[in-house]
Amino acid sequence: MEKTDKVYTGTLWAMKARGERICALTAYDYPTARILDEAGVDVVLVGDSLGNVVLGHETTLSVTMEDMVRHTEAVARGVKRALVVADMPFLSYQPSADEAVRNAGRLLQSGAQAVKLEGGRHYAATVERMVAAGIPVMGHLGYTPQSVHVFGSHVIQGRTEEEVSDLAENVRALQEAGCFSIVLECIPAGLAAGITRELRIPTIGIGAGPDCDGQVLVLHDMLGLTFGPKLKHARVYADVREQISRAVSSYVADVREGGFPRPEESFEG
Repeated sequence: MEKTDKVYTGTLWAMKARGERICALTAYDYPTARILDEAGVDVVLVGDSLGNVVLGHETTLSVTMEDMVRHTEAVARGVKRALVVADMPFLSYQPSADEAVRNAGRLLQSGAQAVKLEGGRHYAATVERMVAAGIPVMGHLGYTPQSVHVFGSHVIQGRTEEEVSDLAENVRALQEAGCFSIVLECIPAGLAAGITRELRIPTIGIGAGPDCDGQVLVLHDMLGLTFGPKLKHARVYADVREQISRAVSSYVADVREGGFPRPEESFEG
């Protein structure tokens, strides 16, 4: 696939068939979305992780539809090639299938080409309704951040026979309901590899080992822009936080010492 070819949901199926890895990253605004798109990322996810890394909340539960609409609009303006997928925030789809269709429709009208929701077979009927309405749906299983108060500190999923069985039922249910792809988060690598082989649709891993059909990371994690302990599954590709800190410190020093602005950075009357 050429770097300039527009990515659609069917593109991801073709990539899985060819054994070509899918690259996904989160974005929450126009400039970073444009940079990701021009760098060749296949899927730009407007994640409800914006609640943590942009808005400063401890969990994603405070993220609203208004937040998602605003950030999706910004990201969509910066993307020409990649598939833009928007997260459905907490309580935007759980109450009813009708509400799910209505809210997912708002995200597509805001510029997304697909939506992502957390949860398994209990939402299969909801996924079917959304797909029937012409809304492509990406699933999300394993550790699902909107269920943080259910999981507590038990982040890694799929370690017991019961969890493995439950996960297997859920991935099959979402595939049959019409999901075009499924994110697998924080599950053992071997389990993720088996699921990937079994499914017709692509899997996108985050903390799920190297054998998924693709990988996704939170952009702020890979750029060193998050606070707190380093996540085991997130590689820091550039310490942008340190670079920003040095640049701002230099600016502060120049202003205080009279070094900024210089004559060439000033206007004459």
